[in-house]
Amino acid sequence: MRTADTEPGRVSLAAADDAAAGRSVRAGSPGSSGLMSPAAAPRPRSELSAQARAERGTRARVARLILELGPSTASVIGGRLGLTPAAIRRHLDNLLAEGLIETRSARTYASRGRGRPARLFAITDAGRSAFEHTYDDLASSALRFLAAEAGPAAVEKFARHQVSELERRYGAVLAGVAPGERVRALADALSADGYAASASAAPAPAPAPADAAAGATAMAGEAAAALAGGEQLCQHHCPVAHVAEEFPQLCEAETEAFSRLLGRPVQRLATIAHGDGICTTHVTGHSLADRQGTSAQAGAECRGGQPC
Repeated sequence: MRTADTEPGRVSLAAADDAAAGRSVRAGSPGSSGLMSPAAAPRPRSELSAQARAERGTRARVARLILELGPSTASVIGGRLGLTPAAIRRHLDNLLAEGLIETRSARTYASRGRGRPARLFAITDAGRSAFEHTYDDLASSALRFLAAEAGPAAVEKFARHQVSELERRYGAVLAGVAPGERVRALADALSADGYAASASAAPAPAPAPADAAAGATAMAGEAAAALAGGEQLCQHHCPVAHVAEEFPQLCEAETEAFSRLLGRPVQRLATIAHGDGICTTHVTGHSLADRQGTSAQAGAECRGGQPC
């Protein structure tokens, strides 16, 4: 389904490639002598157009892969697309010149030894905007079709599958990070993928109003106790917000992945897809998570007929 002619970023990348093709024709024009050797003669227009289309399609595939994978090295991108080092460098240089991608240094949590940090290529806001509108429309249409043909359960399964690659990559990053630093490390990894994430201590809960009913006050107190002592993970950008607005299963699958990655219960408090300015996830504090785990184990023993 992903061909060079159907890449969403094709229109945005077309002008630069066509201009480049035009420059190559002008560069072969006759010099002051008014003569042109056979080797320097311009190729037929149809051949130039075909080459420009091929270049444009490949360049769109490179940009699309960077959007899907997140920041990646030239060798990874070239390997996935089957391009030679010279070809991938040419396409990356052009995308950099057009402002559609940018370079970053890889974040490392363990010593890499000698040598320079890996150079990563990441999509820019301009590059992302070239894809988002068409991508959102296509993704929403595909998920509507999936829901109609196979039911809501199939959409949930797709959402979990979609998040699994992200979880695999982030799991490798968090593997060597101390438990107390994992939320911040996850925020760094999300930021590198364009989510503009941050981590902080969870704010203290607001006191319940003095005139609240006794039952409501008790419930508020329990909620405050559950949230106290944890951390807060905020995402200021969501690449799939428009799709998640219609299909919240995407947010739910991401939240479940965060819990597995951090090894702690999490609770989504706000999402951009629901109209909030920031996606906010509360991460339960270690001590409370331990107490919850102990209580759950004790409950399971009671239900199993063992002494409580």
